[in-house]
Amino acid sequence: MFIVNVAAPAIGSDLHASGSDLQLVIAGYAITYSVLLITGARLGDRLGHGRTHLAGLALFTAASLACGLAGGAGALIVFRLSQGAGSALMIPQVLSLIQRTFTGEARVRALGAYSAVIAVGAAAGQIVGGVLVGADLFGTGWHPVFLVNVPVGAVLLVVGRRVLPRQGGTERPQASATDAHARPRSLDLPGPVLLGAAVSSLTVPLVLGQEEGWPLWSRLSLAAAAVLFGLFCGYESRLAGRGGAPLITPRVLRHPGMGLAVFRVLAVMAVNGGFLFALTLHVQGGLGYTPLRAGLTFAPTAVVFGLVGLTWRRWPASWQRWLTASGFVLTALSVSCVALAFRGGGSGGALLLVAYAGVGAGLALGFSPTLTGALAAVRPEDAADASGLLATVAQLGQLIGVAAFGTLFLNRLESLGASGAYTSAEALSACMYALAGAAAAGAVAGLVPRRR
Repeated sequence: MFIVNVAAPAIGSDLHASGSDLQLVIAGYAITYSVLLITGARLGDRLGHGRTHLAGLALFTAASLACGLAGGAGALIVFRLSQGAGSALMIPQVLSLIQRTFTGEARVRALGAYSAVIAVGAAAGQIVGGVLVGADLFGTGWHPVFLVNVPVGAVLLVVGRRVLPRQGGTERPQASATDAHARPRSLDLPGPVLLGAAVSSLTVPLVLGQEEGWPLWSRLSLAAAAVLFGLFCGYESRLAGRGGAPLITPRVLRHPGMGLAVFRVLAVMAVNGGFLFALTLHVQGGLGYTPLRAGLTFAPTAVVFGLVGLTWRRWPASWQRWLTASGFVLTALSVSCVALAFRGGGSGGALLLVAYAGVGAGLALGFSPTLTGALAAVRPEDAADASGLLATVAQLGQLIGVAAFGTLFLNRLESLGASGAYTSAEALSACMYALAGAAAAGAVAGLVPRRR
C-alpha cells in the first residue's frame, strides 16, 4: 500500500492514468485483501498455516511481477487485485500462529511486535518507494516498486519451506476431539460473494462517480451497496443461527467493547489511507517534490507510529484508559496543522514536521491499544474470528479512506478549476479538515454510554 502510494504520481504520468485510476491501483489491493481475508484464515485452518502462507506468498510474488510488467492502468488494477488475494492467503496465517502459540502477556507482546512490524513496513515502503522511483533504474521509472517484491518473495519461499509448519489445520494439540472449535470450519462461500459485491458497489461509484459527474448508475450502485450489506448481515446471522460458520460471527460483534473497537480501527485506517493519498498528490503534483523527497516527508509519521506502538504499554498505568481517545484528538489537531502549514501554497516549515509526528503518534494510540485490548479480551475460542474481523475492518478502512477522502481531494481540485501549489493546497485543506472530523468522531465514540 505505502510503496505504491509514493509511486502513484509517476504511475499516473507514465500510464496516462486518471485520478480515479490511481485510486483503484491503490485501493484495488485492499478490496480483495479485505474481502478474502477471513476465507484465507479458514483455508489455513483446513490446509495448514505454513502451507497456506507459502501459497499466498507465491501468488503475491507472481502478481508483483505482473504489476511490474503492466503496460496499462487497467492491467495494473487487475494485477493489484491479484496481489490482494495473495496477501489474503498469506497474512492471516501470521495472526493465527500468534493466537495459537502465545497466551496471556506473551500474546500481548507478540501482537505489539506485529503492530510494530506493520509500522516498519509503512516507513520502509514510503522511503524505498521514493528511492526506487527517484533512481529511475535503467529507465524503469515506477516499475521497481513492484519488482522489488520478486526477489524478496523468492527468498522467503525458500526459507519458508524449511522453517514453517506445513501440517494440516486439523491438528490442535490442546483441543479435545469433541471440541467444535477444534475442527476446521466451512469456508462460507456466499459470505465473501455478498461482501465483495457490497464493497465493490460502494467503492466503484465513490472512485468513478466524481470523474463522470455522478451519473445515475453511481447513485444506484451506492443504494445497492446498502442493500447488499444488509443481505450480507442477514445471511451471516441466519447461518450462525443454524450452527454454521459465518464469515463474521455475530457473537464476536456482541462481545463487550468489540463494536467500539471495530469503529475505531475503521476510523484510524480510513484517516491513514486518506491522509497519505491526498498528501502524496499534493506534495508531488502541487509542490513538485521528487518521489524520494515525498517518501522522506512521510517517514516521520511512520517512524513515530512504530515507536509509539512499541512503547505505549510501558507508559504510566493511569494514562492507559485515556490513550485511545487522546490519540484521536491528537490526530485531529495534527492533520488540521498540516492544512495550516500548507495554506497559500507554502512548503510547511517546522510546523509541518511536528504535525507529521503528531499524526503518527495519534494514529498509533488510536490503533495499537484498540487492537491489542480487543484481541486480548475475547474468549480463546473466538480469538481467530476476532483477529480476522479486525484485520478485515482495517483493510476496509484503508479502502474507504482512499476512496472517500481521495475523491474529496480530487473533486475539490477539479472544482477550483486551476492548477498549481495554491490550488492544490486549497483542495488539501478541505480534505485535511474532513479527516480531522473523522478522527474527532473516533474520540467521541468512546464517550457514548455502553451497557456492561
